[in-house]
Amino acid sequence: MSASAYSLSVALPSEGFAVTQGEPVIGGMHGPLQHYFCSWCMSWMFTRPPGMDWFVNVRASLLDDAEKFAPFIETCTKEKLSWASTPAAHSYESFPRPEEFPQLIEAYARQLA
Repeated sequence: MSASAYSLSVALPSEGFAVTQGEPVIGGMHGPLQHYFCSWCMSWMFTRPPGMDWFVNVRASLLDDAEKFAPFIETCTKEKLSWASTPAAHSYESFPRPEEFPQLIEAYARQLA
């Protein structure tokens, strides 16, 4: 359901996100960055980034129309394979700094307009 060479997620405002059924479990990473999985099938469902409580990264493959969520930001490119590429407009070797998110959100909103 969610396996791929890529991890496509959608950043959603925390107040607009709720788990409505089941109880997710934390996957293999038990540090500050925690990925939540379905307790039944162990598919990765969402991530709550540490220190950024205002949004949740939800796996796009869980949404009804995942096709419309083309990559806008790619992260962890320091670890990517040389042949892997995305159409993302912004690329980071690790993750954007928290203070960069307002500008990235504004750029994404302009792209949608």
